[in-house]
Amino acid sequence: MAPWRLVAVEAVGETDLKVRFVDGLEGLVHMRDLIWSAKPGVFGALRDPAVFGRVYLERGAVTWPGEIDLAPNAMHDEIARNGYWTLR
Repeated sequence: MAPWRLVAVEAVGETDLKVRFVDGLEGLVHMRDLIWSAKPGVFGALRDPAVFGRVYLERGAVTWPGEIDLAPNAMHDEIARNGYWTLR
């Protein structure tokens, strides 16, 4: 199994996620800058805390209703380096 597959995700506050990968790596994903940017694209839907809180895993990737997801391999690489991933 790929080490970047997620086994747990939890919304922390209104714009952060706590994640754990199959290889045991854990860290935070900070999404405030992306969600509240001038051009958030599909991530603008996550400005609603009720929507952000509906995060779940699908096939090892962080996902929200409306086909919104994050690349788990890039997330794993950044968390392995820094302990967190800040999306802009």
